[in-house]
Amino acid sequence: MSAQPARLLSPLSEDKLALLARLSEGLDADSLHWVSGYIAGVAAAQRRTPLAAATALPIAVSPDTAPQQRLTIVYGSQTGNAKRLAETLAHNAEAAGLHVRLVRADGYATRELAHERLLYIVISTQGDGDPPDDARGFIEFLTGKRAPKLAQLKFAVLGLGDSSYPQFCAIGAKLDARLAELGATRLFARGDADLDIATIADPWTTQALAQARDVLKTDAHATPMATVTPLRSAALVAPAISTWTRERPFTAPLLANQRISARDGVKDIRHIELSLEGSGLSYEPGDALGVWPTNPPALVDAVLATLKLDGERSIGIRNESASLRGWLLRKRELTGLSKPFVVAHAQRSHRLEQALGNDDGKEVLRRLLGDYQLIDLLREFPARWQAEDFVAALRPQTPRMYSIASSRKTVGDEAHLTVALLDYEAFGTRHVGAASHFLATLPDDADVPVFIEANERFRLPADPTRDVIMIGPGTGVAPFRGFVQERAETNASGRNWLFFGNPHFRTDFLYQVEWQQALKNGTLHKLDLAFSRDQSEKIYVQNALRRRGRELYEWIANGAHIYVCGDATRMAPDVDNALRAILIEHGGKSDEDARETLNQLTQERRYARDVY
Repeated sequence: MSAQPARLLSPLSEDKLALLARLSEGLDADSLHWVSGYIAGVAAAQRRTPLAAATALPIAVSPDTAPQQRLTIVYGSQTGNAKRLAETLAHNAEAAGLHVRLVRADGYATRELAHERLLYIVISTQGDGDPPDDARGFIEFLTGKRAPKLAQLKFAVLGLGDSSYPQFCAIGAKLDARLAELGATRLFARGDADLDIATIADPWTTQALAQARDVLKTDAHATPMATVTPLRSAALVAPAISTWTRERPFTAPLLANQRISARDGVKDIRHIELSLEGSGLSYEPGDALGVWPTNPPALVDAVLATLKLDGERSIGIRNESASLRGWLLRKRELTGLSKPFVVAHAQRSHRLEQALGNDDGKEVLRRLLGDYQLIDLLREFPARWQAEDFVAALRPQTPRMYSIASSRKTVGDEAHLTVALLDYEAFGTRHVGAASHFLATLPDDADVPVFIEANERFRLPADPTRDVIMIGPGTGVAPFRGFVQERAETNASGRNWLFFGNPHFRTDFLYQVEWQQALKNGTLHKLDLAFSRDQSEKIYVQNALRRRGRELYEWIANGAHIYVCGDATRMAPDVDNALRAILIEHGGKSDEDARETLNQLTQERRYARDVY
């Protein structure tokens, strides 16, 4: 979370306090420690204390130890999984007595890469081969002409992704190949983790720790310890452990489940309110709520009937035992397909094996992963499965992340969600999304297993005088409801501008009354709408952005922060293109300069995206 300077008993003027807020805005913990150390050094120099001599050393950064004896872990994470793995690895390495530096990719000083000796990268791939937002600059540097030769470097890469996408773990593979191309030595094979992350990540991290011990032990004998005055504590702070976590979720009582789209509309959009009272859980606007869903019972029955398996049979997997029905209801993914399962099913279905082996096999696989649910594959390509083998072949159930649509300053110990029910016809039968169906059909007395997923890259400005531009079509508007509530409660003087879109004004104007009230009372200053199907020519939020391009450019030029939430595959790239076009048309920039400006805004935390 961005730090704000204390205003109590401050010797600084308001102008200096505002400058300090702008300086600290967007900095991670390591950067803030470095700045505090630098300022302490300046103060010591002015007082002519012995610390002045120590801080006068020509140190460009603040390493705790020489690179030869340090493990650097860089992570890029969109949903938090890569971050958690990197933190765990760093904590375990620190506990093993190793010197560790953990850095988010956008906080890594790329000039240091030439001096690194041991580097681990943990990075996710988004959608169809895109990098996480916090790693874009790092990847551009590493794959560009300015990347140095790295003959001295030893490295390993752990990629995270979703095998239902063709470009599975593409970013991890790209970085792994590029580091080797630059002359670095790969310590061991890259890990490509699917949604059942632990299957690959656990052995990878175990090997990573063992290799780090060997490398740093060897280097410690070969290179004497450098004498450096540290600007922050050498100890790595272990990740904070909450009472309720992803692995041990809080059961939140349901308070409200209200449809906020019209009954005769195409989409069923729900406003969900959950109680966090007594949990001790807290969140900031921009964070997500992780929800562990239960699969639709009708879908479980259909799978059991198709395979002719007994749902009451007890199945034991990895020291965990439950009925087959229990496994399928709560512990296994049923509404999506993974490439490993398709391959395993093809070993039992000659017809599927032939289809995948034909000249158009790649297209067949792409179509299966993109269009089919598990039940569709089982019906179209019948095969016999043993219950134990079937459960073992399925991916573990994973939590779904929903942007929180509220501010605790407004709603107290509650978390609100905006959920679109996925419900459609395909292959002659009804299909639903696991989590959205679970939430939309909750009875009044239901409890929901939840946890908080912090999103430190999607935070309101530390400086409350900054303007904010919020772009959120559909359910992407959810976090901005929390943003506007938070800005109202804190009396932030910066202006708020919302761009919202959906198919129809009459049926799909989510939170219409709230936005109109916010405009009336001055907590929302501008609202631009794009209802794509209400006229012959389709209009989307990116069109609304271009239409207001001149004024948007003025806001951006004067320090406004830009936030985008929603679909990563089409909307987010279209919005990115629209913003670039605005910089070109109204800022007089070249296309290259406009791209660089957006990259710089991302680095400064003034352009943040929560896309999925």
